[in-house]
Amino acid sequence: MAIEPPFLEKYKAIFQSSASEKEKSTIVDVLEELELPLIDLGHLNLGPFETKTCIEKMARAATEWGFFQIVNHGIPEELLTRLKQEQIKVFQQPFDKKSEDNFLNLSAQSYRWGNPLATSLRNLSWSEALHITLKDISKMDEYNKLRSTIEEYSEKANVLAQRLAEHLAESLGFKASYFGENCSPSSSSLRMNRYPPCPYSSMMFGIIPHTDTDFLTIVSQDRVGGLQLERNGRWVNVKPNPKALVVNIGDFYEAYSNGVYKSITHRVIANQETERYSAAYFYCPTYETVIESCSKPSLYRKFSSKEYREQIQKDVKATGDKLSDAMAVMSLKARVCFLTLRVTLSKIIVLLKFSLDFQYCQFGCCCFNIFCNKNM
Repeated sequence: MAIEPPFLEKYKAIFQSSASEKEKSTIVDVLEELELPLIDLGHLNLGPFETKTCIEKMARAATEWGFFQIVNHGIPEELLTRLKQEQIKVFQQPFDKKSEDNFLNLSAQSYRWGNPLATSLRNLSWSEALHITLKDISKMDEYNKLRSTIEEYSEKANVLAQRLAEHLAESLGFKASYFGENCSPSSSSLRMNRYPPCPYSSMMFGIIPHTDTDFLTIVSQDRVGGLQLERNGRWVNVKPNPKALVVNIGDFYEAYSNGVYKSITHRVIANQETERYSAAYFYCPTYETVIESCSKPSLYRKFSSKEYREQIQKDVKATGDKLSDAMAVMSLKARVCFLTLRVTLSKIIVLLKFSLDFQYCQFGCCCFNIFCNKNM
């Protein structure tokens, strides 16, 4: 039985229309390849000077890049290898089985592929994923060693994420205990991704451009590459380093740091010949957690994790898309008016989607700048 999601069948109309439209031209340019700042966490154990220097390097990378990579992080290579092996086994299951509502006894839609809201190749992701909230791990079927491997990895990833988050807070003089108090292991999630070979790799993405919602994301990836991030107004390729883990700042941490640390837009390009695997651990607060900038004057108004996530769902329900960058800088009052106008003039909005570059990812990624105080 076929293991691949039926992209061409499901999105037949999009692929047919793209052949005669401007989308036929490439949207993934050949870009410069850069290495992310490399942080050796082993220096945290060498002494006060080495510890201070290491944290400063981490904070500088979070400020200037929004991304960095880490080695000597405490997660055994054997565990990372085992996680990928189990991940491959899961995605090699027949598509009909993966797409069942109770696949692995997880919540409905834990298995995801494509983008049900896609209207063009520009907002269609050529990938499949298994998104697992950590509170649901105990519900999983014991599919070989998948459950125990995820439990072991998530426990270590949570410890690592909290350690990184606390060091970054200390660098700014903020309260490090905030994360232990508000980010329980059950509030975070793990997403295992597979990017199948794509015959339209020059026309679409593995995952469309987005920012992450959480405080921090820790990514384990293979040698294939494909991660790109926006830097200084242009897209750059990230050189893969399979011996390191990639860490990036999420929306919540940018707000908490009052804009010092940057949540950077990133994407994954599709590969025509080789499949790619990655696993992303999202370090998230509980729904009740209040996100508030820790320095004044605050660039962002106070909001809760629940409020933010509910706003994402409202935007999707009202418009079928995430808000564009132009919308993101408006005040909340103007934003509500504009949302009403967009719904009323939905046909016009569809025609304007390319120029306004509306994007929404099936994985729930969204920019948080609607909470910015600068325009309120």
